[in-house]
Amino acid sequence: MASYIGLSGRRVGWVSSIVLTVMLFSACSLEPHFAVAQAAADSPNADAPQERSQSLAAAPPADTAVAIQTAAANTTAVAGAARRPEVRAFIDEMVAQHGFDQAQLLDLFSQVQFRDDIIARMTRPAERVLAWHEYRAIFLDRPRIDGGVAFWREHADTLARAEQVYGVPAEIIVAIIGVETRYGRITGRDAVMDALTTLAFDFPRRADFFRSELEHYLLLTREERIDPLSLQGSYAGAMGIAQFMPSSYRAYAIDFSGDGRRDLWNNPVDAIGSVASYLAEHGWQRDGRVTVDARLDNAQAADLTSNGLNRPQKSLREWQAQGVRPEVAGLDESLAANLLAFEAQWGTWYQLTFNNFYVITRYNRSRLYAMAVYELAQAIRSGYSG
Repeated sequence: MASYIGLSGRRVGWVSSIVLTVMLFSACSLEPHFAVAQAAADSPNADAPQERSQSLAAAPPADTAVAIQTAAANTTAVAGAARRPEVRAFIDEMVAQHGFDQAQLLDLFSQVQFRDDIIARMTRPAERVLAWHEYRAIFLDRPRIDGGVAFWREHADTLARAEQVYGVPAEIIVAIIGVETRYGRITGRDAVMDALTTLAFDFPRRADFFRSELEHYLLLTREERIDPLSLQGSYAGAMGIAQFMPSSYRAYAIDFSGDGRRDLWNNPVDAIGSVASYLAEHGWQRDGRVTVDARLDNAQAADLTSNGLNRPQKSLREWQAQGVRPEVAGLDESLAANLLAFEAQWGTWYQLTFNNFYVITRYNRSRLYAMAVYELAQAIRSGYSG
């Protein structure tokens, strides 16, 4: 059984013997992605920018590798998360379905810890305890707006190319990256293996989702030849500049820089292209509206609001027949929209949201998140144009 010393200094066995043998003689690279990003993970009083994990897992010297292989072949200590029967059952599935080496995975999970603090944070995401105007204040502060303007200016050519190719406005791409990681400065400091394992086995409400993400993470790190213990991300397991979850990374990350690698940790060009690609793949409509203010002509119309997480079905013509009118004139009455209500400081704020708003919620399943992205995007565009 071949083992590997990663950047963390811990011994891991995580790839098939064939792939690992190649790794012992050449280091390769990679990167993560996408968004179940939790809003509270990046508050205005966040710590100084965190140093991102290296994308290359340095291979040990050949003589060290031989010694590690010999020792690992004799014994693998079962500790940490590997003590749990359900984790060992998961390991058996990874062996049967994907050809992983059982001893290597036992070694890996022996170095993984279940984290009570991750469960605590998952049960108190910001959108459950904050009103819209409080949530908004987290993301529409002056440093984040100014940072978005600076990011746009630095990457103007790349953003223009992404908009041309995918039809997603530059300000939307910039705003998503700004909400997720303050333009790549704060990408999370929780061990991704700890986070995903904890949520896969100790968070019943979404255990199936996180179990799948853990599976994708192990496949991702094997494919990209990365030490799975070396990566840090959000407490939900999102990673990199754009905070892709492992499944989204595998499905939607692109090499927008043309250097032969999909690097969403260290390459803003790939991150920009991947955000645009993700939104386009989920149905972003070029030149389409996101949302408009709405006026309610009768009190009964307030009962027609939704959470905005379903694709719009009802046309503006139908909404107007029920007493809900857009505050913007001249819109195509066949456009489908949802009616959403937000708790502003001055009272209830109504919005008619369109397909592109729904697409933003595919990045993070929260109407508050989508509205924060949209409003931040407008503020950044105003600063960039001014």
